[in-house]
Amino acid sequence: MLDSIVRTLAWMLSLCTPRPRGRHRLGTLPPLRFNPVPPPPPRFTELLDGNASRLVRPYVLAPAEHHLQRERRQAAHLANLGIDPAPRRTQGVRAPAATR
Repeated sequence: MLDSIVRTLAWMLSLCTPRPRGRHRLGTLPPLRFNPVPPPPPRFTELLDGNASRLVRPYVLAPAEHHLQRERRQAAHLANLGIDPAPRRTQGVRAPAATR
């Protein structure tokens, strides 16, 4: 199958490209060779034991982590709107309303 595809493409290219003339002209095309590659060996040969691993869902967040993630998302959304979500307190001192 691959050999016929290669021959068809070579024939189509010979129609589309000009024939070389002169001293550097190719005589005949060398025969096409196809060396089949053996398939790779299977990666996993042993069965995995489901009881040996812990059931952990890394995407489940603690409430404090969920709150921080929500704040980051809200800050990113406000930044897209051109609003600077500055912190309410800077070094323990409440920031004035004009800078918030």
